[in-house]
Amino acid sequence: MLDSEVFDRDDLFSRLRRRPDVEAPNLTAVDAADRLILDEAAAALSAASPGTLTVIGDHYGALTLGAAAAHGAIGIRVHQDPLTGELALAANAATVGLADRYRSCALGEDLLAGTTVVLMQLPRSLGELTEVAETIARHADPSVVVYAGGRNKHISTAMNDVLGRSFSDVRATLGRQKSRVLIARGPRDSAQQTYPVTDHLAEIGLDVVSYGAAFAGPKLDIGTRYLLDFLPRVNPRARAAVDLGCGTGILAVSLARLLPEVSVIATDQSAAAVASAAATARANGLDGRVSTLRDDAMSSLATDSQDVVLCNPPFHVGAAVHTGGASKMFAEAGRVLRPGGELWTVYNSHLGYRGRLQRLVGRTDVVGRNPKFTVTRSVA
Repeated sequence: MLDSEVFDRDDLFSRLRRRPDVEAPNLTAVDAADRLILDEAAAALSAASPGTLTVIGDHYGALTLGAAAAHGAIGIRVHQDPLTGELALAANAATVGLADRYRSCALGEDLLAGTTVVLMQLPRSLGELTEVAETIARHADPSVVVYAGGRNKHISTAMNDVLGRSFSDVRATLGRQKSRVLIARGPRDSAQQTYPVTDHLAEIGLDVVSYGAAFAGPKLDIGTRYLLDFLPRVNPRARAAVDLGCGTGILAVSLARLLPEVSVIATDQSAAAVASAAATARANGLDGRVSTLRDDAMSSLATDSQDVVLCNPPFHVGAAVHTGGASKMFAEAGRVLRPGGELWTVYNSHLGYRGRLQRLVGRTDVVGRNPKFTVTRSVA
C-alpha cells in the first residue's frame, strides 16, 4: 500500500492505465482536470470523516486513488456510468494496493447518504449532469460540497445553470492547464426529479425511456433512424440477436416487435443506457423478449451464439475522436456471431468502416447510403 506520508502523486498517476478501455498515445488515464479537482478539494478531503467521500464520473481512478493515497480516505463510494471505468479503477487500485479503500455503487441513496464531499468529473451531457446534481442534492448531507471539474473546452455556462437548479451556491475556480472546477454547495430542498423521462416517438410508434447519461436521451438518433429502415431485411429466421451499444434500446425493441420469435439482448457499457433500454422494453410490452446486459462490447457472450447483431458504433472514446471502440465492437461481433450470422452496422460515411468490417467479421456489403450515413451487412 502507498504511504500517504511520502506520497508521490506523479508516481501514482504514472502507474494508472485505461485498460480495458482503448489505449493509444493520444489517450491518457489522467488529465489536468483530475489534478485540479484534487488540489481544489485538498482541505476538504483532509478534514472529511471516513465514509463521507463520494466520487462520481472518475474516468480511470485518478480521483478515487488520489484521494485515498494523499489523504488516507477510506470507505470511498464511487459511481462510474461506463463499465470500462469501473474495470479500469479496479485494475489500477489493485496495481497500487488500494483496492480496499472504495466500493462501487449505483447512482442513488446508497452512493450518497451521509456524503459531505463529492469529487466529480463533469459529464459532457447536461442531462447526465442534471440527474447527478439532483441525486446529490436529494441524498447527500446538507453540508455537502461538490468539486466538479473538466477541461475548459467541454465546460459551458449551461453547466453552472444546471448546478444552480440543485444548489444555492455555485462558483468557478480559476483555470489551470485549460481546466476548471465548479464548486457547488447548499443543496436545494426539492422533491422533483427530472429522470427518467419518457417520450412517445410517433414516427416509429414507440415509447422511449431515458436516464440522464443515455446517448441521445429519449430522442431518435439520426443514425439509428436510418438503420431502422433496413430491419425488415434482417434474417427472418433469426432467434437470438444483440443490440450492441443499445442506448435507450430503440433497435432492440424494434427488432423484437418486427420478429415475434426473436430474443434480443440489449447491451451497453453504460449503466444509464442499460436501465433506459430495460425501461423502454417494459414501456412497450416487450420486456419478456428483450433482456439487458451491462457489458464491455459483448465480452461475456458465448462465441458462435448469436444470429444477428445490430450496431450503431461510437466514433469517439470519451471526449476524443477515436475509432478504436468501434473496432473492438466489430471484432466481438465477429466472435459471437454464428457462421452465416449477420452484423448490421450504421456509421458516418467518411469513416469508411467497410474494409475493417470485412476483415473482422466477414463479407461486407453496403446496403444503403445517404448524404451522411452508410449501412452495411456483414456475414460471419
